[in-house]
Amino acid sequence: MTLLLMAAGRGSRYGKLKQFDALGPNGEFLMEFSIYDAIENGFDHIVVITQQTNVEFLTDHLSSRLPKHIKLDVVAQELSDLPEGSSFSGEREKPWGTAHAVWSARKVIDNPFVVINADDYYGNSAYKKSADFIKNNTTDYALVGYTLKDTLSEHGSVSRGVCTTDDANNLLSVNERTKIEQQSKTIKDLDSGLEFTGNELASMNFWVCNPSIFKSIEDDFKTFLKNDSNIKNGEIYLPFVIQEMLENKKIGVKVIPSGGEWFGVTYASDKEKAMVLLQEMSERGDYKAPLWN
Repeated sequence: MTLLLMAAGRGSRYGKLKQFDALGPNGEFLMEFSIYDAIENGFDHIVVITQQTNVEFLTDHLSSRLPKHIKLDVVAQELSDLPEGSSFSGEREKPWGTAHAVWSARKVIDNPFVVINADDYYGNSAYKKSADFIKNNTTDYALVGYTLKDTLSEHGSVSRGVCTTDDANNLLSVNERTKIEQQSKTIKDLDSGLEFTGNELASMNFWVCNPSIFKSIEDDFKTFLKNDSNIKNGEIYLPFVIQEMLENKKIGVKVIPSGGEWFGVTYASDKEKAMVLLQEMSERGDYKAPLWN
């Protein structure tokens, strides 16, 4: 089983490359706890998508720590990596988005896989449940979901995929809300004006996919590139691609309640809380200290 970590972001709200910030009790990156949990639950292939300038560093860092039986691929997400026959003109600095990050791994993944953010902590149970799902569903997709109110930051707005499901926990839709914020008694998306109770299910980009997604991303990316207004700052998001696949009945997506704790480091101010939580988990024996032998 394969775990794909998206670590190519620029950390615009955090202020630096948070993927490589030493948050663990012994200087571990947050992604290392995700990798550890995945390996504990039977994942044996780790793929990390990052910027070209970080490929060598991250390869050296992880290969010196991971068990020898674990396969590691560190892949660059590059602006020049486009579908055949596609091109763009003009200037652009930021990556093409999370769907493109996943598409960047198309040459090294040929089996069902889990996709996560490298700068989020998802909890061991998320990997156990996703591993169980993969073992029993080789063609279906899944989403490990978290309660919206448990995923907010005290220090500013966040982007969340708000989900709608049926009574059987099948995903009906996921709508990306890019500026959700806690406001006294309500939770509000500042862009759309929509208010939420906080009990809604949120996608934290913990997806179980199979290689069929690469073709769908490529098709959507070709369309995306034909719109000149997307070139400078537009992004193609993974939830958008999966939503389109749902609407076209290409896939079904089962929603799996996480049953565990999530936290992330959207802002620099979130760092202290994350460090405290990781320290507490190490002290009670959830993780070895140091994490790797």
